[in-house]
Amino acid sequence: MKRLTRVVSIMGAVVLSLGVLAGCGKNTGDTAASGSTDNSAAVSDAASSDAASSDAAASTDAAYDLSNVKLMSDGKLSVGCEVGYPPFEDFAEDGTTPIGYDVDIITEVARRLGLEVNIINTAWDGIFAGIDNNYDLVCSACTITAERKESMAFSTPYISNYQAVILKAGDTKEITSFNDLDGMTVAVQKETTSDELISDYKSTGTIDVEVVANEKVLSCFTQLDNGEVDAVLVDSTVADGYLAKNPDKYIYAFKDESEAEEFGIAMGLQNTALKEAVDWALAGMEADGYIAETYDYWFGSAE
Repeated sequence: MKRLTRVVSIMGAVVLSLGVLAGCGKNTGDTAASGSTDNSAAVSDAASSDAASSDAAASTDAAYDLSNVKLMSDGKLSVGCEVGYPPFEDFAEDGTTPIGYDVDIITEVARRLGLEVNIINTAWDGIFAGIDNNYDLVCSACTITAERKESMAFSTPYISNYQAVILKAGDTKEITSFNDLDGMTVAVQKETTSDELISDYKSTGTIDVEVVANEKVLSCFTQLDNGEVDAVLVDSTVADGYLAKNPDKYIYAFKDESEAEEFGIAMGLQNTALKEAVDWALAGMEADGYIAETYDYWFGSAE
């Protein structure tokens, strides 16, 4: 049964940077600064008074001591997020309200800590540079890597992911490994795990593949729809969302389950108190089924 997304119960304003969205997938280098948020616009909380009252009461259930937690603004958890990577983060039909798996997860983390949440829409290129400068942390389908852990801290993982090949419905190509993409044209989102993986296959001469890198994952699926590419290489979690919404439009051709990628919430390396607080909230969400329920809603059946 469909339910209203939890974004309507966000406590406080959601802040959106109006800068141009960049690619969101979440494993490769992060260099340029994310840019200022001077053009940010506040989006009013859409919760009803009853929902707000319920959330306020629930937020007092867990008395976590935040006295040692360093935040950009007292009482608020500011979150860098590249909105435009469904079903992790996207805009609602109003075109301004952020929704998605990550939005639900970080909103619930904030609620359990007794904090308001501010979602700051930030281009993926340089999103990590904004930690402790523009926002407290990043929750945006971020892959945990050894390289990243040298410069930032990560929460305990809250979802696992794999790389997947998606074909247009009716396509009879048999894909049993990435080697079977030889001779094909494959769409990926720029600066993502998918981009890095297929580029490595191409640069090493393992396969002869034409790579079409797009700023947004939506463009990849549009190109597949139009016959401009043969396949889309994408996070399996993103593929799950697209196939749940379009079961007759796409097919799962291959998912590499040899090694899972884990997504975590990124924050300042020295902000151990914040990491402990976030991990505490995530542990409770795992224990009481919130994470599983939210996963089923965003990545499960489209019924």
